[in-house]
Amino acid sequence: MAASRLELNLVRLLCRCEAMAAEKRDADEWRLEKYLGALEDMLQALKAQTSKPVSEVINEYSRKVDFLKGMLQAEKLASSSEKALANQFLAPGRVPTTARERVPATKTVHLQSRARYTSEMRSELLGTDSAGEPKPDVRKRTGVAGPRDEKQSAAELDLVLQQHQNLQEKLAEEMLGLARSLKTNTLAAQSVIKKDNQTLSHSLKMADQNLEKLKTESERLEQHAQKSVNWLLWAMLIIVCFIFISMILFIRIMPKLK
Repeated sequence: MAASRLELNLVRLLCRCEAMAAEKRDADEWRLEKYLGALEDMLQALKAQTSKPVSEVINEYSRKVDFLKGMLQAEKLASSSEKALANQFLAPGRVPTTARERVPATKTVHLQSRARYTSEMRSELLGTDSAGEPKPDVRKRTGVAGPRDEKQSAAELDLVLQQHQNLQEKLAEEMLGLARSLKTNTLAAQSVIKKDNQTLSHSLKMADQNLEKLKTESERLEQHAQKSVNWLLWAMLIIVCFIFISMILFIRIMPKLK
């Protein structure tokens, strides 16, 4: 199915945002944030269309927009360690946006930002600037560092980075454990709810059966009561007729006795 005009505009704007995310931007750059807001509006409009793309394509667009938003929020964090940690949890796109791309641009941006944040962490730990030169206060504090000091600093940096990576892995394992626990609890709750629904259905079925039996017994009792009333009525009529005939005979017999 051919892409609509709205989808073409969304793809163009998405390519533009990916290109801007790959470039080095100033701190007061505001266009990317505005473009992402426009992308979200276009994505919502695309989802509301009747002739919208398949769900996999829309999910891929949403994944890339969420990645760019998360990357923009990570850049606003204070320390490079927080930026690196936030960058770890970002999920880039899985397929290229255009046919000219061999690798998804968001994946390239993800790798670039990870390398940049790692470099910033290294600079913060070693006390160097972006060019790799020691800062003035570090020079005053450490003086002229020899090769042995540089090797020691590099080893300490690798140890800190390894500890940071271990902490991230531990956090990821804890989150995975929480997800598994949540899944287990959800499955258990579903099982309990399913059993309760089965019990409730059985109770309703039994109530319906008891109601049918009650109606049948009520009808039988009503018929029996009607039969009893009929027999009693006939008995009363017979007794009344007998008394009436007896009185007539009594009246006829009494004058003859006189």
